[in-house]
Amino acid sequence: MEILRSELFALTAALLWAVSASLLENLTHRIPPKELNILKGSIAIVLLLGTSIVLGEDLSGLNWSVVRTLLLSGVIGIGLGDTAYFYGLKDIGSRRALLLFALAPPMTALIGWIFLGEALPLISWVGIFITVGGVAWVVTERTPQEKSDQDKKVLARGILLGTLASLGQAIGLVLSRSVMTIDGISSLQSAALRLAAGVIFTLGWKVVSRERLGSWMKEENAKQTWELLCVTAFVGTYLCLWLQQMAVQGAPAGIAQTLLSTSPIFILPISALRGEKVSWRAVLGASISILGVMLVFGLVG
Repeated sequence: MEILRSELFALTAALLWAVSASLLENLTHRIPPKELNILKGSIAIVLLLGTSIVLGEDLSGLNWSVVRTLLLSGVIGIGLGDTAYFYGLKDIGSRRALLLFALAPPMTALIGWIFLGEALPLISWVGIFITVGGVAWVVTERTPQEKSDQDKKVLARGILLGTLASLGQAIGLVLSRSVMTIDGISSLQSAALRLAAGVIFTLGWKVVSRERLGSWMKEENAKQTWELLCVTAFVGTYLCLWLQQMAVQGAPAGIAQTLLSTSPIFILPISALRGEKVSWRAVLGASISILGVMLVFGLVG
């Protein structure tokens, strides 16, 4: 029953990620990506800590070695990974950017193979190649409208950034998963710690880069942007991160990562509702990618 509940958490997180990706695509054209990462993360930290306090969770039992691992996970997965994702989202849109996240589970398996010596059976290698092939087939598709409007260099840059975001997600999830089975820390606390590390890192990055803060607040639609930002932080960061941490805490890593990677399926009807043309190639490619992820973790075959 615990595993089934964790699987439901993972699927719900995947659905909400798809919804938030659509909202974030709009925000990346209003707020610079680094600043967007800082603001949405800060809002979500307040919500996560507030919920933890309301639930009466105890902070005194925190293991500092666990805290250090979660902080590193946040820097890599949120500070670097999410910032790259927002830049990529601006270049290639929510459907393609989200599909690139299907690369995270195969990357996780490869990281375990390279650095931890975890053997990969033949079926996992087949799954990796299928996933990469399905993603590549979709993200390189260009509609007649895109061929005339989109710069090839922008497309290539967006794909590269989306791939780097997936790598950050994979490393961050591996680090987070490695300590989530240890008693003394809750899913809310772990999510807040990861976010705090990501926000602080990104803020320092922005300061070092000498980029101005808050210039978007002078725009006429600043109030609407704030409202959209708060909704996105609540849905796409607060709820999604909490659900993700509960999923990886209660379900086997392969199952959790596979279900968390189903967002590309959910984004297709959302894109269609927004008026975006969704081709059969996009539907088939996304489905093939998810099948590949399942093969990586031996869930089929």
